[in-house]
Amino acid sequence: MHWTTESTAPSVDRVVVTRTRSPIRSSVGLKAVMAVTGIVLVSFLIAHMLGNLKIFTGATSFDHYAHWLRELGTPLLPGVWFLWILRIGLLVSVLGHIWAATVLALRARAARPVQYAHRKKVQGSYAARTMRWGGVIILLFVVYHILDLTTGTLNPVGDPGRPYANVVADFAPERWYVTLFYTLAVVTLGFHLRHGLFSALRSLGQQSPRGERRARAVALGFSVALCVGYLVVPFAVLTGLVS
Repeated sequence: MHWTTESTAPSVDRVVVTRTRSPIRSSVGLKAVMAVTGIVLVSFLIAHMLGNLKIFTGATSFDHYAHWLRELGTPLLPGVWFLWILRIGLLVSVLGHIWAATVLALRARAARPVQYAHRKKVQGSYAARTMRWGGVIILLFVVYHILDLTTGTLNPVGDPGRPYANVVADFAPERWYVTLFYTLAVVTLGFHLRHGLFSALRSLGQQSPRGERRARAVALGFSVALCVGYLVVPFAVLTGLVS
């Protein structure tokens, strides 16, 4: 906030208050928030996927890994404090990502003063046109996933001491609808990541025709690899490969 003084008469001064927008609320600042929070969330997704794949090493190894996660940071931090710090950080990242995306979308809409009488067909990818609903689906899945495999509330076993058994019971053939919902959420996440990563690479300078093709290939390859890494676990349980 800046204060300036304008002289209107020899003995009268008028104070003019000029409000300046916080840098973080500028378009550049909001895009920076989206970038940083996006990096945090993608890093977590990669680490979480690699941890999930340990289920193929057997129940003993997977349970040991799950218990090790609860002991991270000890003895510097007591108990499961590290996990709670991680969860709070992820929550802040998710909220910051949603906030920045929403503000930018509203500003883009407000910047168009006149609505078109005949809207042209959007020449964008399916992911670009469904980012909003994709975010809703992912958010609902995260809530369900926490209640299922974190708190155990919705899990048939729900025993924090038996994480391998929890996963196997969760994706059992008779609970095919859970696998279906999981697949929908993961595929939606893949579209979301593909669009977000492509946009980020273009912002970093890949704007030539060749650069755009390269950015599309990288975004698609990364998204497909992440989706496969997540989906291989529930389908392995569903088909009896893991039991």
